[in-house]
Amino acid sequence: MALKLQSGDYVPDGVGGLIRAGGREALLQRALFRLTARRGTFPFLPELGSRLGQLGAVPPAQRQAAAAQYAAEALEQEALAVESVELTAGAEGAMDLTVHCLWQGESLPVTVEII
Repeated sequence: MALKLQSGDYVPDGVGGLIRAGGREALLQRALFRLTARRGTFPFLPELGSRLGQLGAVPPAQRQAAAAQYAAEALEQEALAVESVELTAGAEGAMDLTVHCLWQGESLPVTVEII
C-alpha cells in the first residue's frame, strides 16, 4: 500500500499518521505520477516518467499521436492498458490530456495538465 497523495502532499489521518491508498486508488496515483514526472530526471530510474512535456515542440497535427505514444511509454510498467487519449487546449497555452486506461476490465481515466 502506498501513502495517499492529494495536491502533491501526503494526506494526514488526523491522529499523527498518514492515510494509505490501496488497489485502484494507489494505481491511479502511480499512473498520475508517471505521467507528470519528466522522463530522465531520476538518475537511477531513467525510464521513469513521461515525455509529455515535449508535446509543445511537436507539430499540432501530430500531437494527438505523440501524446498517445508518450502516455503508453510512461505507463508500460503498470498493470494498465492505454485505450485512448484526448488532448485538448487548456488555459493560457497549456494542454489537458485525458488518458483512458483499462484495468481489470474497468475503464480508468487519468487527466493531467501539460504546461
